[in-house]
Amino acid sequence: RHSRISLKPPGSRQSAIILPLVTARHNRAMLGISTTTNVDSAESESNKTIPFPIVLWRFTRPHTLIGSALAIPALHVLAAPSFQSVATVSTLVSILYAMVPSLLMNLYITGLNQVTDVEIDKINKPNLPIAAGDLSKRDASWIVALALISSLWMGSSHPTLGTRGLKTALWGSGILGTMYSLPPFRLKRFPLLAAFCIVAVRGTFINAGFFAHAKAAAFGNPNASVLHYLLTDRACMLSSLFFGIFGIVIALMKDVPDVKGDLVANVKTFSVRIGQGRIFGTMKNLLVSLFYSFGASFLYAAMQAPSRVLASCRSIVGISCVVAGLSINKQATTVDPEDPKQVYTFYMHLWKLFYLSYLVLPLAR
Repeated sequence: RHSRISLKPPGSRQSAIILPLVTARHNRAMLGISTTTNVDSAESESNKTIPFPIVLWRFTRPHTLIGSALAIPALHVLAAPSFQSVATVSTLVSILYAMVPSLLMNLYITGLNQVTDVEIDKINKPNLPIAAGDLSKRDASWIVALALISSLWMGSSHPTLGTRGLKTALWGSGILGTMYSLPPFRLKRFPLLAAFCIVAVRGTFINAGFFAHAKAAAFGNPNASVLHYLLTDRACMLSSLFFGIFGIVIALMKDVPDVKGDLVANVKTFSVRIGQGRIFGTMKNLLVSLFYSFGASFLYAAMQAPSRVLASCRSIVGISCVVAGLSINKQATTVDPEDPKQVYTFYMHLWKLFYLSYLVLPLAR
């Protein structure tokens, strides 16, 4: 690479500037040092292909996947007659058999939502795989279709492990997940119907469904229905109530930072209709009240417990609920409801509390 020599007189001001620069570039080239610009480097970085497993992991919306993965073993322990009865091969097999199709169903629901919301996600969540251009809409459609078919087939294929509870959880979640996202239903456009979908899936189908599955597949009671446990078993009833309300809070809090894209797509969420500040404050207060009420109830029940083990279990649940409520209030004090980044950080804090709730759920006896 040859240096361009200036025709200006050596004494001119321009030559004094150009010649050292040209000479320096020539010397770097002679030494084999790259002269590629930062722009070229940035372009080459952006053109790198992201490995498909990483793209698929992002496509699953991992925070929701983790929540589903924690729910199944937690509900098995809650459904167990005693802690000793959990440590059996039949319990482990029941958990693993339910885990795979439920995670596939989770992938279907979250993936379908991304397939149908590409233009909204380009505004609200531009880092999601389809919106970012890392995954084509066609490939994503194939993934969600295969996930749905595999989930429903696996949930029904085994004569004893494919229980009514498991089928109810998978089919109920799949139907409402489809109606939530897919035209012509697209229930997410209607706040009350969208809230119903969340309560039904997070409350009834997941908690009561997997509770009934555990009772049938792991603990030898195959005849009782999901509705039977939901109406007669206090543990099933309370867990469904708790996580149903928690699901509403998560669903409506998710919409708070997404107002811009929802307005463009004419999706009339509660945050669009009522305002970000009011929804944020109402959902925060609802969740704090939920944690405090359950915390106080379990602490009171601990004092009435017939054994030290049961008192300890209830105390841990009660204290965890109170601490969770305090942490929500503390985190919310620094959040501006109209700042998407701050609300998203708070939203992910709620998911951590969601995980914590399932971790202590087996002690709620």
